[in-house]
Amino acid sequence: MRCSVASWPSWTRQCRAIIDWYSRRVLAWRLSNTLETSFCVEALQEALARFPKPTIFNTDQGSQFTAEAFTSVLRGAAITISMDGKGRCIDNVFVERVWRSLKYEEVFLHAYEDLDEARAGIGRYFEFYNLVRPHQALGYQTPDAFYRGITLSAA
Repeated sequence: MRCSVASWPSWTRQCRAIIDWYSRRVLAWRLSNTLETSFCVEALQEALARFPKPTIFNTDQGSQFTAEAFTSVLRGAAITISMDGKGRCIDNVFVERVWRSLKYEEVFLHAYEDLDEARAGIGRYFEFYNLVRPHQALGYQTPDAFYRGITLSAA
């Protein structure tokens, strides 16, 4: 799983997503107009409640991810914490690809009036991204189909 940051219009500020690196499935996400840690913790808790626990959880070194409120959830679940090196943009390659797709296929095509409208549009996009949009790197499967195939075969 992976959590990361995107650039947004000034009224939105922060979008965070928990992403399974292997399948590229977006497991949970939140959008906020603050830099508080709570919305990141909410996304993390949702992902951990709905999906199998990862062995390693990787983030960048943003203040939300180094905060005790965030790291204590991971430690409490006995998940190894991994953080990107400073200035290592290549460490974010899978997440940055998701953000690029979201921005070019959804955000830049719509002039959201407010945060609620943005949440609705981004929510629809992530549903499309997970369930409908095939990925070449996944053998033209959707992230959801690929993820479920992995988890079913591993069980």
